[in-house]
Amino acid sequence: MVRAAQLLQSALSGGPRACAGQFCRSCASTAHDGGMLASDGPGVPVAAGLVIPASELSWRFSRSSGPGGQGVNTADSRVELMWDAAGSSVLSPVQRERVLARLRGRLADGVLTIAASEHRAQARNRDAARDRLAAIVAEAVRPPAPPRRATKPTRGSKERRLQAKQRRTDVKKMRRRPTD
Repeated sequence: MVRAAQLLQSALSGGPRACAGQFCRSCASTAHDGGMLASDGPGVPVAAGLVIPASELSWRFSRSSGPGGQGVNTADSRVELMWDAAGSSVLSPVQRERVLARLRGRLADGVLTIAASEHRAQARNRDAARDRLAAIVAEAVRPPAPPRRATKPTRGSKERRLQAKQRRTDVKKMRRRPTD
């Protein structure tokens, strides 16, 4: 019901269509702007104070394999979300270095691509891709852990280790053949 209200609001306001470039029965057209859904919001919140704006994201849709019933060969439910990490304006230089270094295996020319096709509905795949992008980027921009301070083992831990070794030795001695 809420989704229908959003679609009606979007259609009345002349805003982006919910069909996002695929054939739409409500307007009988495929010539849409491929814009964001009404539920897409201003961007992808990644971490405190870091939001990737919707203008930096680009979407591509294709047919997904797997379940889909009658619409399996007609609905473009597979979603690819692309974000140019190298050219992003929201990252500080330090964050950009971290992202490029930590995600170098996933980036193609500085662009991070995330595909989602686990759901039958395109909107749910969009949400899944958006959530995955947020998790990946949040992990990449996280500052490194402080270096470990070397410490000596305590006397108690040394004693516990030696007692455990002695118990193990006693168990193994009990398994031996008895000596006469």
